[in-house]
Amino acid sequence: MVCIPCIVIPVLLWIYKRFLEPIVYPFISPFINKFWTKKAVQETGTSDQKVSEKSNGTCKVSS
Repeated sequence: MVCIPCIVIPVLLWIYKRFLEPIVYPFISPFINKFWTKKAVQETGTSDQKVSEKSNGTCKVSS
């Protein structure tokens, strides 16, 4: 048997994302942009990493 919150919470989230967010988001987006003004940090390679990396098409393999 599944607990009630395991059914109710996903349904409420779906209702919010589907119907309420398109109405509410234009009003709250200026406030959100004030808090999250920073750009995402991009990972850069360090000198510890090996320079020679080979790709087999799906993933990189260090040799």
